[in-house]
Amino acid sequence: MSQPTRILLSLVAGLIVGALFAAYAPETGLSVANWAQPVGQAWLNGLQMTIVPLVFALLITGVTATAEAARAGRLAGRAIALYVTVLFLSAALAGVLTPLLLEIWPLPQESAANLRAALVGAEQIGPVPPLGEFFAAIIPANIVKAAVDNAFLSLIIFSLLFAFAITRIGEEQRKLLVGFFAAIRDAMLVVIDWVLWIAPIGVFALALVVGAKAGTGAFGALLHYILIVAGVGFVVALFAYPVAVFGGRVRFARYVQAALPSQAVALSTQSSLATLPVMIEGASDLDVPVAVSGVTLPLAVAIFRATGPAMNFAVAIYVATWFDVPLSPATLAVGAVVAALTSLGSVSLPGTVSYVSAIAPVAATIGAPVAPLGLLVAVETLPDIMRTVGNVTWDLAATTWLSRRADKVPLDEADAIVRHDS
Repeated sequence: MSQPTRILLSLVAGLIVGALFAAYAPETGLSVANWAQPVGQAWLNGLQMTIVPLVFALLITGVTATAEAARAGRLAGRAIALYVTVLFLSAALAGVLTPLLLEIWPLPQESAANLRAALVGAEQIGPVPPLGEFFAAIIPANIVKAAVDNAFLSLIIFSLLFAFAITRIGEEQRKLLVGFFAAIRDAMLVVIDWVLWIAPIGVFALALVVGAKAGTGAFGALLHYILIVAGVGFVVALFAYPVAVFGGRVRFARYVQAALPSQAVALSTQSSLATLPVMIEGASDLDVPVAVSGVTLPLAVAIFRATGPAMNFAVAIYVATWFDVPLSPATLAVGAVVAALTSLGSVSLPGTVSYVSAIAPVAATIGAPVAPLGLLVAVETLPDIMRTVGNVTWDLAATTWLSRRADKVPLDEADAIVRHDS
């Protein structure tokens, strides 16, 4: 049984047991919940303790790898420019679409109140300061204090500056530093894997507490969450089609037919990397030269996740709305920037592995609590399917767009990119 399946089943089991207690023995259920709460909180703490070092290491390795790839040729540089632009537009779309969806189809007030009461310790991280103070604090006077205070935007700014500085030093020192942070990244991922291995225990405990205090309303609330977040990803994926049709000058029916095999593999594997051979074949069906697809598609799989900023930001907005955190246009704008920047350091792993590290910085920036992510990660399998399908749809669309604007690319440049990515 796969890890995401085990986590999802433990969530369902915990909610059912808690709901049964709430229905037939509420006092006993509350007593059991008091015992289960510390277990779930300890597991959540184990997950949260990896966030700061992992985000820092991911940004540094991601930015340095992207800069190195951009130097490989003009086509690679154009591809990266397009990918980064789409990432920011994806986050901006979520900042508009998610509040709109929650306005049209709000979470039931009773369910929201019960869930807030059930998640002990899930308070707002802190009041968002006035805009002037906020911008003044973006540049951290003390990076260690910024990390301790969960000032992720300051941490991200420092990480980006540090990463770009690494690209300007000598090759030997650059390889040493990149290798050091790559080792930190890999070590943190091992720790996360250990924490997720015992996730069924932690998630069961958290879900039991929620079920005992919120009853069956918890099921409806989680379904509402899944549909809202997946809906945002679906809208982002839809925008890939006009990019292919108008930008790539491909007939709509032809693009749909070429993209379907990649989408089918993405649906079954939840891995963009697994779809790479199928995407290259689909690009060939769209008359994209291998010299182009051999550059753009490996790069896309490595650094381009079009749905990531939108869906990560949608989760943060959902949690903020759930806990009545006010979201001004300025706060949403800053959150969109953080969602786009953190996606630059994301890795090709299933959503359950990178879920908290990708979303916690965004949630903290807009003042939303991080604790609910420990419960929501259990249902990430379902939105993650939408993430992967949307990503491969965009990968292929972006490749067709780039192929119509690319100069003739030597095959050795494509080979160099493929070797670098592998």
